[in-house]
Amino acid sequence: MNEKDILAALAPYKLEKMLDGVHVGEDSVQVTLAIRREDEPVLEPLRQEIEARLATLKGVKRASVVFTAHKPPPPPVPMGLPGIKKVIAVASGKGGVGKSTVAVNLAVALAQSGLTVGLLDADIYGPSLPRMLGLTLRPEVREGMMIPLEAWGVRCMSIGFLVEEEVAMVWRGPMVAGALNQMLNQVAWGELDVLVVDMPPGTGDAQLTLVQKASLAGAVIVSTPQDVALIDARRAVKMFEQVHVPVLGMVENMSYFCCPGCGQRSDIFGHGGAAAEAERMGVKFLGAVPLLLQIRETGDAGAPVCASAPESEAAVALRAVAAQVSAVLAAG
Repeated sequence: MNEKDILAALAPYKLEKMLDGVHVGEDSVQVTLAIRREDEPVLEPLRQEIEARLATLKGVKRASVVFTAHKPPPPPVPMGLPGIKKVIAVASGKGGVGKSTVAVNLAVALAQSGLTVGLLDADIYGPSLPRMLGLTLRPEVREGMMIPLEAWGVRCMSIGFLVEEEVAMVWRGPMVAGALNQMLNQVAWGELDVLVVDMPPGTGDAQLTLVQKASLAGAVIVSTPQDVALIDARRAVKMFEQVHVPVLGMVENMSYFCCPGCGQRSDIFGHGGAAAEAERMGVKFLGAVPLLLQIRETGDAGAPVCASAPESEAAVALRAVAAQVSAVLAAG
C-alpha cells in the first residue's frame, strides 16, 4: 500500500480542490481535506463514506479522514509590468524535465502566430537561454535600461547574457530576488502581447518574487510521465493555486521516444502520466511532446526546433501546445 493506491481509491470522489494531504503508515492511512468551516455539516456524510472505503483497502487496519479549515492567504497585489499584456510562467517542480526547451519553443511558436513575445530566463543558477537561442552578445544599456536581445522573433533577457558561461552564481535568496526584479523592471521590453518566463525548478524564492512583481496570467506546468516527476509537478500546481495564479495546464514532455534508425516507439519514462495527473487535479492537459534527437540537437545549436525545423514532428507537437496555451489565454 502506498500513496498512489490511496489516490486511486480517492479518484471517484473528485477531491482535487479539497485534498490537502495523504499520510500512509505501516497499516494506517490518514487523509486531510481542506474545507470551509461552514461546509463541515454538509460534507460529514462524504467524510464517513471515504473513511469506510479506505478501511476496505488491503493492508489498511486504521483509516481516518479529517477536515481542516484553512484560512487562505490574501491574494497578492502584483504591480504589473507596463506595456506587457500578459505574463505566463513555464514551471516544473523538478529539474531535468525539459522545461526550458518547452519555454523557448513556446515563445517562438507564439511569435510565429503573430504575437509580440518576450522571453525571460528566471533560472538564475542555471540559465539556458543563451545556449538555446544562440545568443552571445551582452545587452546594451540605454538611459539605465537594458535592451533585450532578439532571436527568432522573440525579445530575450537572461542573467546568462551578463556573465560568462562557466561562472557559477553562488547567490543567496535576496540576491536572486534582486536580479529577477532588475530583469523585470529595468529591461526595455517595449509593448508585448505576452512575456514567457522560464522559471527555475522548485517552489521557492524565484516563484514568489515573480508572483509579487508581475501580474501572472497563469502558469504552464511541465512534467515527464513518470511518477517521480509527477509528484513534484503536483507540488508546483498546488503552489500556484496557493498564491492565486491560475494553472493554464500541464505538458507531458519526453512523452515517448522514436528511434531515429528504425522509427520504433518506446515509452522510456512511461506514457500518459501527465494527462492522467492533469485530469485528477482538474487542470487542462495541453499536449504531449516526444523525446526526439532533433529537439536536443537544435537546442544545443541555438536554433529552436519550432524555428529551424517547423514541419518536424517535434515542432508540430510544440506548436500544438502553444496553440492550446494561446486559446486558454484568449478565453481568460
